Amino acid sequence: MRREQEFIDELYERLADLRAGAETAVQQALSRDGGNTRQAMLERDILVAEQSGLLAAFNAGERGLCFGRLVFRDGRDHHIGRIGMRRDDADRTPMVIDWRADVARPFYLATGHTPMGLRRRRHLTTEGQTVTGLHDEILDLDDTERTGYEGSDADAVLLSALDAARTGRMHDIVQTIQAEQDRIIRAPHRGVMVVEGGPGTGKTVVALHRAAYLLFAHRELLARRAVLVVGPNPAFLSYIGEVLPSLGETGVLLATPGELFPGVTATGTDTPEAAAVKGAAAMADALAAFVRDRQAVPDPEIVIAHDDGELRLTREMAEDARAAARATEQPHNLARATFAFHVIDALTEQLTDTLGADPYGGPNLLGVDDIAQLGKAIAANEDVHAAIAGLWPQLSPQQLVEDFLEEPVHLPDADIAAIRRKPGAEWTPADVPLLDEAAELLGVDDSAALARAEAERQERIAFAQGVLELSYGSRTQEFEDRDDEESEVLLAHDLVDAERLAERHEEADHRTAAERAAADRTWAFGHIIVDEAQELSPMTWRLLMRRCPTRSMTLVGDPAQTAEPGASGSWEAILSPYVGERYEQVVLGVNYRTPAKIMEVAADLLRAADPSFTPPRSVRDTDGRPWSQAADDVPAAVAEAVAGATGDAGRVAVIAPAGLIGALAEVLPWASYGPEPDLTRPVVLLDPRQAKGLEFDTVVVAEPDEFQASDLYVALTRATQRLGVIHSRGLPKGLEQLAPVA
Repeated sequence: MRREQEFIDELYERLADLRAGAETAVQQALSRDGGNTRQAMLERDILVAEQSGLLAAFNAGERGLCFGRLVFRDGRDHHIGRIGMRRDDADRTPMVIDWRADVARPFYLATGHTPMGLRRRRHLTTEGQTVTGLHDEILDLDDTERTGYEGSDADAVLLSALDAARTGRMHDIVQTIQAEQDRIIRAPHRGVMVVEGGPGTGKTVVALHRAAYLLFAHRELLARRAVLVVGPNPAFLSYIGEVLPSLGETGVLLATPGELFPGVTATGTDTPEAAAVKGAAAMADALAAFVRDRQAVPDPEIVIAHDDGELRLTREMAEDARAAARATEQPHNLARATFAFHVIDALTEQLTDTLGADPYGGPNLLGVDDIAQLGKAIAANEDVHAAIAGLWPQLSPQQLVEDFLEEPVHLPDADIAAIRRKPGAEWTPADVPLLDEAAELLGVDDSAALARAEAERQERIAFAQGVLELSYGSRTQEFEDRDDEESEVLLAHDLVDAERLAERHEEADHRTAAERAAADRTWAFGHIIVDEAQELSPMTWRLLMRRCPTRSMTLVGDPAQTAEPGASGSWEAILSPYVGERYEQVVLGVNYRTPAKIMEVAADLLRAADPSFTPPRSVRDTDGRPWSQAADDVPAAVAEAVAGATGDAGRVAVIAPAGLIGALAEVLPWASYGPEPDLTRPVVLLDPRQAKGLEFDTVVVAEPDEFQASDLYVALTRATQRLGVIHSRGLPKGLEQLAPVA
């Protein structure tokens, strides 16, 4: 114990030195008088960004910096920790090995049957910088050395972590990763991996550790393209938000499906029927047809006043122009230029025939230059452009979707009635995939912006050329007259041309890849992790697949917990349109969170409808038995139950129908609730959808008869220690074994 403490002390001293060095580098960079040139500012910003990233990693490793030690038969001896650190010596000797390095794998995989070269494996428990416990596992039966910290129970460290009180934030499992979890975490990142598991199997935290591992193993690629983690709601993202930073990774974008269209905040709510209709794959065809509807033709013609004579834009002209534009197969806004060109060309031909007609039947009297001038005049006619805009309007995704929802078409009547709404309504999460689909159909006509950017670039090049010419002209006569080697002095005009000099003065984008990805709808992520993947609609999957053309994904979910209207359903239904059968599926079958007695209650609920249902196997149990209470005044009974539970360590969650949350908040005024509840508070009020993926020491479920089966299954399996159910209208089938209390 003393030797490990001495090592930990030395390790934290080294960490302090590294942190101080990074802080000094940042301060020096910020205070450096390197001038105000863009080159100097760029160098400063790069240095600050690099050192700030190191500081973030050092700060992340502060808690539980080192948690293990591997002693090999061949004499190798490595400490394992959250981040890798080296000594400040000539050989840069490793002090602690990053848990993601290959040499650390025996810490998670070695067994007595397959020791992987280990003599012993040690788990270190620390509080702050103090070693508080050791646990040695002997893997070499010939090892006779004893330290007094050997333990016969190889799962003691795991069970101790599982029994610890919850804090309202998910903790990493870097100290207790199990073999089946490690194989998923370190699986190759190409292709789609589906991780299926029931409540408490650790699928979410495994996926997050997989993100950290991929960023370690494929740093160069994923640092440029970023990793996206998609979670079901803001409460969930808040709950998992500290896991990746605790592992030294801050460059990951966390978002809900409703946050995946830049510039739109989805705060509205759909009815279940509307959400199901919007999420269906048929919406893609309906929107595509609606866009085609906006590509109109006149009936029968549009008469346009013009200085050289009246113009008549006929239906036939517009149909020909529309066919040409559609033949380009470009998105609507990009194809508009083709439509406009053909309309202007047809009107020019029409006016040419009128003005240049030979009364004696000869060839047209107008020359090429005359016709070109007519075309330019027509192209400059505001009424012509107004007519083109009316037939083929420039559209934004927001405008298109709002117009569509105001008067939906190309859908069955029942679906139209479900989604119809007035303009100006708040965007809902189910609208976001529609906006993304609209953006794909419309495209962005950035030709004007590109033209402006090119003009600005040419101005910079011209300015740079002037600077180089000034440099050349200002060389001294002394250098002109000298004929020795010293006259070979390189000046600016010798080293760089005008174009490269201009490039040095362009504005650089110093945002992280995750920050740039959050603002760019077309960003292609290096890897995407989706939690509660079974809940997403076909339209949401279309959006996500666009974000990851390489199909490098980790999908996490449990079909038994599916509750959202319009969810895609099976993994085959989700993936077959995009990857066919080319995906790997693994199933986690061990429940680390839910005690056996509570899991049995939840399993009986689903067995009432499906007798073949098999829940994950719980590795632990508690003394308390799940209970139920009948009450006329449910809020009062819940308040009393919570008062009794808050004396215990940890967190309490009351999971109730959304319509009951207000009444519960009145009797529990200190509880946190709402769209983004503070999960670190002692008591939190949640509806079942908000509870997905979360865990609490004590859970009180109110009015379970109002829940659908999958929602109730989720609610019952959030508890790590104690579960109670309070009802006024009886218990759903399958919960009869709950112990009744007065």
